[in-house]
Amino acid sequence: MNWMVIKRVLVGGGKNFTRGGAVSAATVVVMTVTLAIIGFLIFLSALLSHTLTTIKDKVDVSIYFVTSASEESIFDVKDQLEKLPQVVSISYTTREDVLEQFRTRNAGDQLNLQALDEIGTNPFGARLVVRAKDLSQYESIVDFLDASPMLSSSGTSIVDHVNYEQNKDVIGRLTLAINATRQIGFAMVFIFALASILIAFATIRLAIYTAKDEISVMKLVGASNAYVQGPFVVAGVITGAISAVLVLLIMWPVAWYAGSNWTHALDGFNLAQYYATHFILVFAILMLSGILLGAIASMFAIRKYLKV
Repeated sequence: MNWMVIKRVLVGGGKNFTRGGAVSAATVVVMTVTLAIIGFLIFLSALLSHTLTTIKDKVDVSIYFVTSASEESIFDVKDQLEKLPQVVSISYTTREDVLEQFRTRNAGDQLNLQALDEIGTNPFGARLVVRAKDLSQYESIVDFLDASPMLSSSGTSIVDHVNYEQNKDVIGRLTLAINATRQIGFAMVFIFALASILIAFATIRLAIYTAKDEISVMKLVGASNAYVQGPFVVAGVITGAISAVLVLLIMWPVAWYAGSNWTHALDGFNLAQYYATHFILVFAILMLSGILLGAIASMFAIRKYLKV
C-alpha cells in the first residue's frame, strides 16, 4: 500500500467520522463510558492494592526476651533475623520503653499500676517486632527461631516467647481473605471490562451498518478489502482516541474531589495523588484501549459487509 493510498484511507476515515454526525457522537459517548469503566477499574485496583498493603503492614510478630537478656545478645538476634530474605523490617523496643508503654495503656487502671509498683522492679523484657514481606512467611521466621535458639552465656534461651501462636489463626484468616479479595477484584475487572467492550463493539457495528450501501458500491467497483476497511478502522481509532481524551479530562476533577474529601475514608489512599503520579500509565492504558478497541471492533464489524 503506497503513500497515496494511505493518505486516502486516512482522509476517508476522518470524513467517515465527521460525516457520521449523530452516529459518531453516540459511538464516542458509548466508547467514553466503556473507557470510563476501565479507568474506574484502574482506580479500584489501585485502591484494593493499597488496602491490602495497609492491612499487611499492620500484621507483625513480636519476640519477647527475658529480663536478663543483654542488649548485645538481643542485637545479635536482630542481626541474624535481618539476614533472612523474608524479613522487611525489625524494630527494637527497650525494657524501659516497654514499661512506659504498659503504664500508658493502663493509665486508667489503678489496680494494674499499683501491682506494678509493688513489684518494685521492671518485670518486662525487651522486644523485637518483626515484619515479613508476605503474611505466609511469618511461620518460616518463627521456625528459624525454633531451629536455632538464641542462648545466653549460661546456656538458657534469652527468648521468653513469640506471639506467633496467638496471631497464627488471625494471620491465616487474613491471608485467605486477602487472596479471596484479590481474586474477586480480578474477576470484577474482567467482567466489567468484557461487558463494556461488547457494548462498544455493538455500537461501532451499528455505525458501520449505516454505511453498508457505500461499502457494497466500493466492492462492486473493485476496491480491495483493505482499502474498504481502512477508513472505518481509522474512524474507529479516532473514536477511541477522542473517547480516551474525554475520559482523562473527566477523571481529573473526580480524582481531585476524591483526593480532597475521601482520603481519610479510604485509609490514606489519595486518588488525586495517585492519578498525578501514574498519569502516564493511566493515559497509556486508556489511549491504547480506546485505539485498539475502536480499530478491532471496526475490523470485525465490517467483515460481514465485505462479502459482495
